[in-house]
Amino acid sequence: MSEAPMNDVSNEVGPKIIDGKIRCDACPVLCYIRDGQTGACDRYANRAGELVRVDPHILLSQALSEGQAVVPFGGQMAEWDGDILHAGGTFVTAIGAGTTYPDYKPAPFIVAAEVDGIDMVTVVTEGIFSYCGVKIKIDTDRFLGPEQSTVRAQGEAVGHVTTGEYGSQMLSLGGVHHLTGGSKKEGRVTCDTLLALCNKEAVELTIDGGATVIVAAGKAPIVNGVAEERMRVGCGSATIGMFAKQWQGKVDEVVVVDDHITGVLSEHQAGKLLGIPDTGIRMRGRKSTPGRYFQVAEPGTGWGGTDISDPLSILLPFDPKVARPGSSMLMVSTTGEHAAYFVLDEALKPVERDLPRPLQDSVARIKENCEPALSTVLFMGGAGGSLRAGVTENPVRLTQSVKRALTLVTCGGAPAYVWPGGGITLMVDVTLLPQNAFGYVPTPALVAPIEFTLRLDDYAALGGHMDHVQRLSALSADGLKRHQVTQHGEAPWPLTFHSRTDRSA
Repeated sequence: MSEAPMNDVSNEVGPKIIDGKIRCDACPVLCYIRDGQTGACDRYANRAGELVRVDPHILLSQALSEGQAVVPFGGQMAEWDGDILHAGGTFVTAIGAGTTYPDYKPAPFIVAAEVDGIDMVTVVTEGIFSYCGVKIKIDTDRFLGPEQSTVRAQGEAVGHVTTGEYGSQMLSLGGVHHLTGGSKKEGRVTCDTLLALCNKEAVELTIDGGATVIVAAGKAPIVNGVAEERMRVGCGSATIGMFAKQWQGKVDEVVVVDDHITGVLSEHQAGKLLGIPDTGIRMRGRKSTPGRYFQVAEPGTGWGGTDISDPLSILLPFDPKVARPGSSMLMVSTTGEHAAYFVLDEALKPVERDLPRPLQDSVARIKENCEPALSTVLFMGGAGGSLRAGVTENPVRLTQSVKRALTLVTCGGAPAYVWPGGGITLMVDVTLLPQNAFGYVPTPALVAPIEFTLRLDDYAALGGHMDHVQRLSALSADGLKRHQVTQHGEAPWPLTFHSRTDRSA
């Protein structure tokens, strides 16, 4: 039995009591809960025959005047003291608000307030998302696994490797097929994995034919037991372009080793414009445009995201018609993690020497320009189907209002990107939400907060549940347990959204 504060979420229909047990109707599982016990999701409980929400309802408090430090979500959360709520500085989130299931019921809270002279309304509900997942961006050059490879958690398939991006590896986890289309264990593990990632917890993932990686939103990834420090400054060719002038006169040749595009200074357009002479260097791999080489080695966790530990292995013998003894060469990776300095001997073979101080400074400059490596987790879900009925009796009107930019969609007060096309398919950076903003139901599905904010007259026009609109000030008298937390400093304040879109369309 939970000792946490409880919110009354009784509704017009009311849960059924059978043999002293209450049937929770907050999700499709329909748990029968004894007095003093919680349901399978640990979010709802039976308190003396009354269905209650276990967790407190979360309100966002706007960051105060310029220059004042922002209170992080992960810190202490002061319990709301009952002071009158200020319309412009308080945003009602869906975290702890309860769901609309079965979805013909109005959303748990439909709250109106005047903001800058405009009557606004925010409709909040904790949506049950069977169609959901996460997109993960892992800042690393290291090879995590082939594209389309299965990603596993606790041995179960929970997603796959998708196309890599600039300096980052990308994973796509979850989705309805992993949640519902496989074994019961696969669905449960997938749900557990998504929940942990969305709540910013660390999760260990293994990739078929690849690496083991520990991911936590907003923290450095750990690849095969080694924490990443920085992401690449650019591809090998871009690095040549960025630093060519700084190498001029200090070294005869530079090779920036990269799994994707390895750069060669003397052949590169940047080197040509600076008048750097040919060195007779010859490279393995497939030559693209001058100074750019593909496939110099296999992907891996070595130099520049390749599988090599000896950089000389990507070189062919120097051209004796052009190369000269005593020529110098710097070989460096795109993060500056690996660097070596060579001088050609009489046989035109590179011999390693100590890295000269000017080139040490150059490698340090590459490192300086590499941003810290992080793991980014974006929750992605489809707010379609019946969830919208909690907002309006004609759900398609909500979708149309969102697409016309009359309605702002947020998750726990954090801005959500809504994809073009049909439906309300959204993405949100989980680090912008308060801690533990996500829950689950054992169907399995995630429970995520979602808010719709719009002008009150627009809400009436789309057929909203006007009989259930309450003023923000009324929340101080409803007796429910609430916490206030300060909005994340990088998130815009939701109530500054005043749509000016043409309403005649």
